[in-house]
Amino acid sequence: MFFLSCEEDFPKNMESDKYTVLKSIKILNAGVEGNTVVEGTVDEVSKKVSFPRIDPETDVSAIRFEVELSDGAKLDRETYSFNFAEGVDANTIVVKVINEPRFREYFVELRLNVPLFGADFNKPQIIDHTNNELGNPIYPVFTGSTTRGSGFDGQHVLIVTRNAMGSHLLDVNDLRNGEINPIPLNLTGVTGGTFPVNLGAQVHGHTYIANLSGGLVSPLKIYHWTDPSQEPQVIANINKGTIAGAGARHGDNLSVNVDENGNGHIYFGDNAVTQILRFKVTNFTEISEPTILGTQKGLGGFMNINRIGNSDQYLLTGHEAPIMVTNADAEVIYKMDNTSIPIRASDPRVVYFNGERYLLTVTAARGGSDPVVMYVYDITRGGSITEALEIFEAGSKSPVFQYSLLGPVNASPSTQTGWHVTKDEEGNDDKLVLYGASNDAGFVMVEFPKKSLDE
Repeated sequence: MFFLSCEEDFPKNMESDKYTVLKSIKILNAGVEGNTVVEGTVDEVSKKVSFPRIDPETDVSAIRFEVELSDGAKLDRETYSFNFAEGVDANTIVVKVINEPRFREYFVELRLNVPLFGADFNKPQIIDHTNNELGNPIYPVFTGSTTRGSGFDGQHVLIVTRNAMGSHLLDVNDLRNGEINPIPLNLTGVTGGTFPVNLGAQVHGHTYIANLSGGLVSPLKIYHWTDPSQEPQVIANINKGTIAGAGARHGDNLSVNVDENGNGHIYFGDNAVTQILRFKVTNFTEISEPTILGTQKGLGGFMNINRIGNSDQYLLTGHEAPIMVTNADAEVIYKMDNTSIPIRASDPRVVYFNGERYLLTVTAARGGSDPVVMYVYDITRGGSITEALEIFEAGSKSPVFQYSLLGPVNASPSTQTGWHVTKDEEGNDDKLVLYGASNDAGFVMVEFPKKSLDE
């Protein structure tokens, strides 16, 4: 028996002098007049070509290059179009260097020298005192449902607690430095109600704390400090039996909306969700005009209503209701869909920073599958807040930032948010600080720089 074998006829690698190397490249027609030359950098390893940022008035639909190539090579076309999507400052296309029968592809990126707006959510600086294991341990008084209230004004964090430690302030700069130095509030005369303290707010350097008033006769009290070492002012001591239509229990929620001059309103929704009790505030401490307002289905005992900037509109929500835009009388102007963002989103605020507008919330752990998460959504587009929310709901509805506080489910998931903008030496927005807290979850501050052009 004979076996014959034959050699396979595989293709052989053929040496060629048809090289396709891009040695150097320039844009010849950048700028408004189309006569600015911009030199690029070629990375032969990655096959990437980059340029310094160019004038946004450049005709990017017909970019012309001057190149140095291997002998006999040429580009695959005379001009190139870079189509920039709205709001995008960079685009990359493929450019071919051809030397028949060979070619080589390079990835050429153009970046526009455009002004950037808003915060850089890719660069958070997180000061965490929550259950999240990525940060510090949970702030110690946020356990056993003894701390249901907190506040934030950019200078201080307010902790409202039934814990033996007592209600106090924390300096934000100390927290940035990793230091915990509680500043005790003088609680002389803080008595009365089902619980003497329950919720609070920190606004423009002013501290407010309200008690939990569990009956019509039980006094509803509001205390005020500007100096934590001094005895508080009792700015409200109200027998709710004297207010026709007042509900039986207030203090599970508190929304303080006063401007930099101390004028505005304070809102309490009763626990049974039968009405909203509003007070007028003048000069930070003068409380008047108790008014009963209608409520909305699903607000629950932990509702929030927050003013939108200096406008006459507010964001209203609760743990089982979508976010609503209302007027000062809590009359609904616009209601978001139940599924646009998590229905547990609480204490919503409209945040303004560096030319952009955001929606900030922290979700509440009301049920077994509910997480406690800080969410930030971009709602910049749109002239009014209702138009902005309409555009947002028609889009992807994806958050631009989120952070978990890892709070457990509890029967009283009181939740707070806050925000503050720091300015640079020229008075421009420089950094955005967001705040979130929840009962038995702790609190977190997250600082973001403004967006900047990279070179």
